Amino acid sequence: MIRIIPAFLFLFLLSQAQVFAQDSLRYAIIPKPQKLTPQKGEFVLDGKTTLILPADSPGFKLAADYLAGLVKNAAGYQLPYAKPDSKPQKNSISFLVDTSIKNAEGYKLEVTPKQVLVKARTAQGAFFALQSLRQLMPAEIEGKTQMRTFKVPAVAIEDAPRFAYRGLMLDVGRYYFPVDFLRKYIDLMAFYKINTFHLHLTEDAGWRMEIKKYPKLQEIAAWRDSTVVGHVKDKPRKYDGKRHGGYYTQQELKDLVKYAQNRFITIIPEIDMPGHSLAALAAYPELGCIKDTTYQVLTAWGIQKDIFCPHETTFRFLEDVLTEVMDVFPSKYIHIGGDEAPKDRWKKSAEAQAVIKREGLKDEHELQSYFIQRIEKFVNSKGRAIIGWDEILEGGLAPNATVMSWRGEKGGIAAAKQKHDVIMSPNTFLYLDYYQTPDARKVEPVAIGGYLPLEKVYSYNPVPASLTPEEAKHILGPQANVWSEYIGTPDHAEHMTFPRASAFAEVAWTAPEKKNFSDFKARLFKHVQHLDKLGVKYAPYFKTEKALGQVK
Repeated sequence: MIRIIPAFLFLFLLSQAQVFAQDSLRYAIIPKPQKLTPQKGEFVLDGKTTLILPADSPGFKLAADYLAGLVKNAAGYQLPYAKPDSKPQKNSISFLVDTSIKNAEGYKLEVTPKQVLVKARTAQGAFFALQSLRQLMPAEIEGKTQMRTFKVPAVAIEDAPRFAYRGLMLDVGRYYFPVDFLRKYIDLMAFYKINTFHLHLTEDAGWRMEIKKYPKLQEIAAWRDSTVVGHVKDKPRKYDGKRHGGYYTQQELKDLVKYAQNRFITIIPEIDMPGHSLAALAAYPELGCIKDTTYQVLTAWGIQKDIFCPHETTFRFLEDVLTEVMDVFPSKYIHIGGDEAPKDRWKKSAEAQAVIKREGLKDEHELQSYFIQRIEKFVNSKGRAIIGWDEILEGGLAPNATVMSWRGEKGGIAAAKQKHDVIMSPNTFLYLDYYQTPDARKVEPVAIGGYLPLEKVYSYNPVPASLTPEEAKHILGPQANVWSEYIGTPDHAEHMTFPRASAFAEVAWTAPEKKNFSDFKARLFKHVQHLDKLGVKYAPYFKTEKALGQVK
């Protein structure tokens, strides 16, 4: 008997593992839903599948149209709409308003052999339900195909995100990326239910947004004469000698905002201050602390001593700029940077020292706090709120600021304990510009450094254990960042972002107790068929035997 029980347990566990793997492959949804119950059979979507909408919720059509657009692009036919509020019928996809779903982004998805029911309280929830439905469909749904029917495994899902804020940042300040690529990036974010696109628009190496009141930002600040090749520390340092740059017109950005809104994504713009401002100083040198000098748009990477000088000319400029920014971007938040701003120039500036004396400040750190608080007051006057990197804690935190914690979690913890909202974005877990493999320099394209494999991204928990339940309520959610010092093309940006962004999506959406890295890898192995059809140049390293382990 003693010998039989272990064998029985072994066989039982083996059978359970096989079922586990089969379910992972059959229901390869990322991020993993909070509750998924497998069902027997499958629904077959074809040219006669009818879409049924609620009559009094027009926003649901935006979600339904997205699905209809996928099907038309793939198979060439248009799914018909039935009369609103029609009863669910055979071979239909019905959208139902369900006020019992408390989370605005939550949904219920019921797939049976006869029909599909999409239940949500909001159109956003319905849209996310369709992303799950899409991932259950064959990967051929993502592009032109000869297929005319699409099978969906039967399932019952109840789902809602863990965090309200789920962000992905792309740095377009160092390298300009075409608008078409930004649209593709937004589509991929929607695919993973990531709801916030942080667009880093200004840098020492380039200014990317048209500001009509200050045309030199387009003429001068948007362009650099050359770019460093390889790592900055490489000796001898080399440059490509090529002019690089570009900017987005306000109309292009307005169109991009609308494009994102149609996918239930908010774009948050970042205008960096007081540091990372050399490109602006090159266009308008009077904004700096050094007189009679010629500033140049940065051609290499690194923290620069030249930053905005805290005098009235600078504040007028920034208020004018932010006014135009807020006219384009309707987001609640405006990101104002606040990071990596050396105080060397301020220490030697008579104007900066005069502000310290006038305002009764202790030092240059308090001067930066004064700078940020003054900008915050202006942004608040327009009905908006600011986000800043965790350096804005130094010298005193602006009254209503949200802190984005990037230098580990320490800044986020400190801000939460001060009852400020926090977005967790630690470089140790969520900087997707880091290398992905231990032998990176042999097999990967050049990156800024660091080592951040898929598993480490997946392991992150955005709520530090040191916070009390009340303090933890101030953690709005996480954000992954793609800084572009060494990422100069769309293909390279995709390579660094994916598939690690899929691991991040599960961090942001799925409850910790529901996460399992082996299960995630199994789903990912099948899931990337969709990315293949979408033409995403994701990093291939996770497919190696070493990375996959026992997943086949």
